[in-house]
Amino acid sequence: MLILLVEDDLAQLEPLQAALLQAGHIVDAIADSETAQWLMSQKDYDLLILDWMLPRTSGVALCQQYRQSGKTAPVLMLTAKDTIADKVTGLDAGADDYLVKPVDVVELLARVRALRRRSPLWQGDLLSLEALRLHLSTLTLECHQMTTQLSSREFQLMEYLMRHPRQVLSHDQIEQALWGWGTEPESNAVTTLVRRLRQRLQAVNAKDWLETIYGMGYRLQPPERDKEMGSGE
Repeated sequence: MLILLVEDDLAQLEPLQAALLQAGHIVDAIADSETAQWLMSQKDYDLLILDWMLPRTSGVALCQQYRQSGKTAPVLMLTAKDTIADKVTGLDAGADDYLVKPVDVVELLARVRALRRRSPLWQGDLLSLEALRLHLSTLTLECHQMTTQLSSREFQLMEYLMRHPRQVLSHDQIEQALWGWGTEPESNAVTTLVRRLRQRLQAVNAKDWLETIYGMGYRLQPPERDKEMGSGE
């Protein structure tokens, strides 16, 4: 998922971001509400994780602004406030769930998985394209009854390609989709990642699925033989 994480305490922001990245998510990790407001207006997130006690504009106010803009992605509030009245305030502002600090990473990831199922963009734990299947919960790729384990970054690229099948995706599009706000990938990062993903695809006899469209980018395109096999299943 594409997640906006807003937490002004870097000692808490960084480990939460690391855990979400390790789970295969793409994370824009922000420490100030002004940048968060701008990103909320510019990008379509699958999930927002907002600290309640942000300076200037609180997480509750951000949640209210987000809902008033008409956006419906789930919102998880992080808060030291644990009274019933505080919880009601957050829920009334449009939050879907809350987590009391200090945050336990295992519980956070479980809440994220639960909220992901509420997202309007949620398509289930399995993405399929002809004979190719991507298991979102285990970060595994399956084709022709063979499976291979993907790294977090390989999984992110594979998911992005499978959500945009048969489309030519440029280097810039892939960078914007896979690298979070403020992160500058190396000049050859996309090329290197594509090469690694092709190795994973080769392990399941699907290397030919990922095409290079010279001068334009890359495309996930089922070869004719796989279309025929997929239609016969």
